[in-house]
Amino acid sequence: MVLRGAGPHGEVVLRPLRRGDVDAWMELRRRNAAWLGQWEATSPRPQRGPAPTFGAYVRLLSSQARSGTTLPFAIEYEGDLVGQLTASSITYGSLCSGTIGYWVSEHVAGRGIVPTAVALTADHCFTGLGLHRVEVNIRPENGPSLRVVEKLGLRDEGLRRRYLHINGRWCDHRSFAVTADEVPEGLFARWRATWSADDVAGRRGDTPS
Repeated sequence: MVLRGAGPHGEVVLRPLRRGDVDAWMELRRRNAAWLGQWEATSPRPQRGPAPTFGAYVRLLSSQARSGTTLPFAIEYEGDLVGQLTASSITYGSLCSGTIGYWVSEHVAGRGIVPTAVALTADHCFTGLGLHRVEVNIRPENGPSLRVVEKLGLRDEGLRRRYLHINGRWCDHRSFAVTADEVPEGLFARWRATWSADDVAGRRGDTPS
């Protein structure tokens, strides 16, 4: 599955991660170790044996996608791999909900890439999967990620104490959510309506009228 949309500063594409991405992915992670490490999800149980290979990681993501409980995407910006986004914990029944998590390279942060990716994914969850609610959980100290949900206008649902294991310890998170009925025209449409004339001009390469 591929999702795509023109962000405020360039095209954003969400597509499956491929084994051929290994070099670009490894280089991104190496360059962004300090930028991402403090927010990295970890396991409270000690790892046994060697870390999985990149190929094994891609196979795991593909298996999760086939199961219908996870939507894993690589994020491309202007044709380059720049990060990842995953819609996980997808459930149906009386809840019909999913959780979105993401990371993006520091060198392209602030260009509207992640808000665009989140909006595209949320809209697919609502219209393609029939979900009712999507949430994003963020460390209170993670300013760049908090700006993503602020730009999208997601509702702050409060603090969850010691909610996720991050960088080796249990950490508090703030939960933000949006439901399908709150964005009848779609979350991407609401996000696009906030762009300034300068944003659109910069993407088109012209000057605002």
